Formats: sequence, C-alpha cells, structure tokens
Amino acid sequence: MQALIFDCDGVLVDTERDGHRVAFNKAFATKGLNAEWSVERYGELLTTAGGKERMWRHFDETGWPVEEAGRDDLVKDLHHLKTNIFMELIETGGLPLRPGVARIIDEAIATGIKMAVCSTSNERAVTTVVNVLLGHKRAPHLPVFAGDVVLTKKPDPAIYNLARERLELDPGRCVVIEDSKNGLRAALGAGMHCIITKSSYTAEEDFTGADCVVAELGDGNDVQIGINSCQALCR
Repeated sequence: MQALIFDCDGVLVDTERDGHRVAFNKAFATKGLNAEWSVERYGELLTTAGGKERMWRHFDETGWPVEEAGRDDLVKDLHHLKTNIFMELIETGGLPLRPGVARIIDEAIATGIKMAVCSTSNERAVTTVVNVLLGHKRAPHLPVFAGDVVLTKKPDPAIYNLARERLELDPGRCVVIEDSKNGLRAALGAGMHCIITKSSYTAEEDFTGADCVVAELGDGNDVQIGINSCQALCR
C-alpha cells in the first residue's frame, strides 16, 4: 500500500446536513433570497457534485432571482459567502471529526503511508477542515486537492488522477475512503481501491464495487477499519 486518500465532506466530517446546508441557507438569507434548502431538498441536490453546480441546478428547477446575464456572478458571490459562513462553523468547533478519522490518520503516519484529501468542495473550506480539525501535527501529512483544481467533478476520476500524478502513486496500491456513490465511481475510475463509510445522506446509495462498506471507521472497541485492513486490500 502506497497511499490512503480521503474525501472530505461526509468522510472527515459529516458536513453536508449540518454544515454546508446550513451555510447555504444563511447565505441565501443574507442576500435576501427566497430560498431555503430543507434536509430533504439538499439530499436531492447532493446527486449533483459541487456547491456552485447545486445552486445552478436548484435555480434552474425553481426559477432564478436574477436575469440570465447576472446568474454566474450571483452563484459565485453566494458560494464565496457560503464558504466564509461554513469555515466559521468549522473554526468554532461546531463540526466534530467523524469517529476513527484521527485514529487511522495517526496509524498511517506511524507506518509511513502517504495521504491526501481529494474533494469537489471549495479548496479553502477543505483546507480549513484539515488544518483546524485535524491539527498542526496531522495537517502537513495531508496535501489537499480540491475545488476547481480540476475541470470535472466526481464521479469523474479527475481529482484522484491528479493526486496520483502529483504524488507519483500506483493507483492499484491506493485506498480511498469515500461516503457516496459519486465518490466511489470516481475512485474506481482512477483504478483505486475504495472503502465506504456511510454518512447521513448516503446510507441508502448503491455501493456496488466497493471493497468494504461500514457505518464508520470507529474508535476504541468499535474500530471497523484500521490501517491493517487497508493494507490487506493492496496485497
């Protein structure tokens, strides 16, 4: 095994329902827009990867509050505001790490295995999660590949292919931890192994092709995935 690669949202932190959704709604309210994403509506929008792309889809389906010429600027402005709100939530400790994340990262560091975080979310937001929630001792071991660094979002494998190229990895010796069908398809498309840790919005998705599907990585007496389990996939 060469590398352990993490998605961010739903894997490091269960951010979608209580983080990103809340931040989007606060951004809409701040701009005076008649838009609010319920838990159910945001679950529907999650089938589209990327925050800006979800706003385009939502307003395409429900009606735009601005003329066509101003739509791109509106989406960019809203996404920037939403990202600031989301990072404030992280920095105030409102979004804890999922069980087992810190443990398995420490195991990987101890065994000298490379790591990375690959996400379709905004790079600033992902970097904040890594730096603040994982801390200064772990963060240097986790280079971030995120946001618009690639042109195509998951389920396209572009983000994982970029990490492979930059870190000089053999994809067959990489294990990805994901929480969604789109993430699974991206990892498999890059030729990598994939473990699924189901999150709030993804529990009922089809994870055919995953090497393993668990509720969480786990801590203490409830450890479900350790670094030894990941290494076994690459043998």
